[in-house]
Amino acid sequence: MTRTNLTKKDLINSIYMQIGFSKNISENLIDDFFTTILENLKIEKKLKLSKFGTFSIRQKKSRVGRNPKTKEEAAISDRNVVLFKASKEFKDLVNSINDQ
Repeated sequence: MTRTNLTKKDLINSIYMQIGFSKNISENLIDDFFTTILENLKIEKKLKLSKFGTFSIRQKKSRVGRNPKTKEEAAISDRNVVLFKASKEFKDLVNSINDQ
């Protein structure tokens, strides 16, 4: 059985093994990368990573939802959600994996 989750620790180990940075520096690099993405997304509401895709924030309005088991209605509050749209290059790469 293969693992489907990629953890922060996996990313740190990958940088450590491939580039040779210490694990401490690798962890700081990953932390800074994610912080930069999150801060930019908060400010700009949209972030494009070339050849990967675009993250954007969308406001969802409040609505009435239902518990599927009990059919009981409950209010779902308004909130922000993050959307991701893959770039053409990313889609092409994913589709080329299926062809192999």
